[in-house]
Amino acid sequence: MELLIGQTLSGLANGAIYACIALALVMIYKTIDHLNIAQGEMAMISTFFAWQLMEWGVPYWPAFFLTIFVAFCGGVAIDRVLFRPLAKAPVLTHLAGFVALFMILNSVAGLVWDFTIKPFPYPFGTSPFLGSSLISTHQAAMIGISMVLLFLLYLFFQFTRIGLAMRAAATLPESARLVGIRTGRMVSLGWGMASAIGAVAGMLIAPVVFLEPNMMAGILLYGFAAAVLGGLSSPAGAVAGGLLVGVFENLVGTFVPGVGHEIKLPLALALIIAVLALKPNGLFGRKITQRV
Repeated sequence: MELLIGQTLSGLANGAIYACIALALVMIYKTIDHLNIAQGEMAMISTFFAWQLMEWGVPYWPAFFLTIFVAFCGGVAIDRVLFRPLAKAPVLTHLAGFVALFMILNSVAGLVWDFTIKPFPYPFGTSPFLGSSLISTHQAAMIGISMVLLFLLYLFFQFTRIGLAMRAAATLPESARLVGIRTGRMVSLGWGMASAIGAVAGMLIAPVVFLEPNMMAGILLYGFAAAVLGGLSSPAGAVAGGLLVGVFENLVGTFVPGVGHEIKLPLALALIIAVLALKPNGLFGRKITQRV
């Protein structure tokens, strides 16, 4: 029983990071109707930026919040420079843009910081949380920070004028423009927020997976699985999907014979295929209907 509880808590810690990545994916998807396959690389390069600041002597928390701000500005810049001109381009053109962004960010990180593994500091330490050996302080902080971030986003989208405008621009852009909402700015804001959320996820998971240019590859796949499981049209579903995927991969990897670390990632891909085959809209997604 102790092993089950420990693995569940550890899965929730990882799942909180998957939830952040899944939420970032859903935010971009709802604004431009495309999945950002470079989301992980955006988070990775933001994490490298934080590491570089700390190498220059900046304390952890100032570096943490400065990185979030820079990541937000970077997300807005990516939208304005790369994807705004592609707004009416075919799907394959967007896909080519995402692939190009992925390769550029990965190559730049390798060129500037090389491909050697670098340790990233644990801001909360690795001691047992509240004296319990079931979960460490950093794992508990991963859950806590992610949940606070997601709760703040919920408040933002439900109770602020800008949040409501973003929801309107994503759901009915033509109607939003008719009532004076500048949908282009809302899309840029969505890109910036998604990039900032990814930066938080990258900085929280970097001490666990270590820092290197390919660190987010597996995390992004788990984030995709979480977004598909919860529903690409549902931010709340993305969060629930992330937590479910985190617990699922940990429990399967621990209790199913023959399933090791190498098999857990293909299980996430199998989960994507299963959900798409059985419930394409996800557990919490809504079926989209069009009036003709």
